Amino acid sequence: MRLYFVAIAFFGSFSFSVAQSKMSSASRQEVKLSSENTVNLVAKVNDHFLASELAGSDVKIGSRMGNIVTLRVAKANLSTVEDLAGIDYLEVAQKVSPNLKRVAPDLRADSVYAGHGLGAGYTGKDVIIGVTDWGFDYTHPMYYDTAMQHTRIIAAWDQFKKSGPVPEGYSYGTEYNGEVELLAAQSDTANIYGNAYHGSHVAGIAGGSGGGTEHRGVAYEAEFLFVTFLVDEAAVIDAFSWMKERADAEGKRLVINMSWGLYNLGPLDGTSLVSQAIDELSAQGVIFVTSGGNNGDSPFHIKQTFAADTIRTLVDFWRGSNPNRYGQTISAWGVEEVPFTASIEIYDAAKNRLVESPMYATEGSINLDTFMTVGADTVFYKVALDGSHPLNSKPTMRLRVRNENSALHVVLKAYADEGTVHFYNVTDLTTDVGNWGMPFTAWKTGWLAGDNMYSLGEPASTRSVITVAAHQSEVRRNGVVIGGGFSANFSSFGPTIDERIKPDVSAPGVSVMSSVSSFTDANVTIDETVEFEGKTYPFSKLSGTSMSSPATAGVVALMLEANPNLWYNEAKEILHNTSREDIRTGDVPETGNTQWGWGKVNALAAVAQSEYKFVGVRILENEDIVVYPNPTSHVLSLNSAKTYQVELVSYDGRVLLSGYLGGGEQVDVSRLHSGMYLVRFTHGRYEPVVFLKN
Repeated sequence: MRLYFVAIAFFGSFSFSVAQSKMSSASRQEVKLSSENTVNLVAKVNDHFLASELAGSDVKIGSRMGNIVTLRVAKANLSTVEDLAGIDYLEVAQKVSPNLKRVAPDLRADSVYAGHGLGAGYTGKDVIIGVTDWGFDYTHPMYYDTAMQHTRIIAAWDQFKKSGPVPEGYSYGTEYNGEVELLAAQSDTANIYGNAYHGSHVAGIAGGSGGGTEHRGVAYEAEFLFVTFLVDEAAVIDAFSWMKERADAEGKRLVINMSWGLYNLGPLDGTSLVSQAIDELSAQGVIFVTSGGNNGDSPFHIKQTFAADTIRTLVDFWRGSNPNRYGQTISAWGVEEVPFTASIEIYDAAKNRLVESPMYATEGSINLDTFMTVGADTVFYKVALDGSHPLNSKPTMRLRVRNENSALHVVLKAYADEGTVHFYNVTDLTTDVGNWGMPFTAWKTGWLAGDNMYSLGEPASTRSVITVAAHQSEVRRNGVVIGGGFSANFSSFGPTIDERIKPDVSAPGVSVMSSVSSFTDANVTIDETVEFEGKTYPFSKLSGTSMSSPATAGVVALMLEANPNLWYNEAKEILHNTSREDIRTGDVPETGNTQWGWGKVNALAAVAQSEYKFVGVRILENEDIVVYPNPTSHVLSLNSAKTYQVELVSYDGRVLLSGYLGGGEQVDVSRLHSGMYLVRFTHGRYEPVVFLKN
């Protein structure tokens, strides 16, 4: 997500009267203590507020959303602003300091650590988080235990390193086992991403101990398995299998995080080979969590239902600097047994068509590498198509186009008698890892523009995985939410192209501070460092669903610690049922939506329900007491002839209802909102019982 802050500078000194009441004392203190000559303010205004009153002054207006206005004011002019009749309230704009410290409260994971309403506090202990990525620093203190004595990395497999030893049962890469080997190796090797850093950041979010900083990950006592994987389906499936074998050998549950995604691994409907492998391993006890994708801000998709018509759209090209840049990939997926045709046309800047390729029809199979000449220029393109893809029997086409002359414009032309076709425009790198969308543009009247829907790739479309969208962490002051929480504009939208609701949930993914590899040669901004055993280790703020996915994987690790018998479908169902809504999400339907899934991850409620599924009952003075029906919509009962005085309590500690349970007595809960609650017994040393209100 790209955040834009409007700021106009002013200079001077100021004084104020403590009798004025439009600004809190805390804000006044912040102004007084600030060494800056100007102050950023957030104002609540009323109908009398007129921006024209500030014209010609040294007070500048930034943005306005409803009755909230941002201002930048010289200290000397603060009283002038307070005197305006149109302003009801002013406060100093709080510094946005994105870090992992904000992620846990947003997820409600801090309450899980404290064990609020739970049988115990949970930190991910005895659960393994597998991370498939690139750029691991095995020596980083983030992966040490909280006492900073030993690494929590069990093993790592660098599939790029050729020296060996290879893992047992595999024929490539190098495996490192245990602390001595890992610390001696120090990091994974350079690969198609160079000496990368992404994997270190992701792992830190999922389970970093903090490494002596405040940037503690979600499941900070979990253990790790790392795989630096070759970018092909076979290699990543091997990585999954290796992690499963290692976790089984340790006798521990495994959650695998995938903060990556591509649009050319296969069908985008959950039938790709990677998806099938994930579904199979899920059925064997692994839980997979993946990023939803970062193309929510790109109109790179077109869904067209044809009726013997022709469409055209301009294919925008990414012109950035990358030694592996090839051009653009235009991929298309149709409806089973309904063919379509497509071609590319070349236009000049005056929108005159210069040349056109043949129309390629999705009948049979074609795989060719060819070109078109336009004067002294050559436009290269490759065509691969199947009338019936082996994995889902749908017609498909991939056009890879290389055009180095920016004065020439590439246009997609397509036709079908009937049926629906999805088209995507994705940057094409020779390493096959381009995964960012570029727009389809309605360049001429009657042409089509792209949209940002159906923007999930693979493995985000897999049925069994937990697919995660991204939002900005809540901003809190003294425990009270005062801002943030917005959906990240880059976060990809569902549904899948077979019309299933994805993503599943949303988690913090905007400007998240976490560890990065100290060995990286990439151009990454270092925001903070920590010294450990004579070496400086870096931290950086990154944004993406790559960050929200490991945050959710960490929550799943907490759930697995609470309930080691939890299965993938149960974990997903619990995350759906317990996800929270707020002013940013609005009212999310029970069936989910294509932006938020089922809502924001609520770790406390999810762990509580996981614990309930595991325990089933609470032991109350030698009695097994079951609250039923659970979940419930109307009334609560106890399977006991004895009557208990109880309170129904929300997870923030508010007593909502009180009454008696058992002995034929029931409590009416029909007026409670949907969510997780506690039945708290007001007499005796009884444990609270968790129940879910539908």
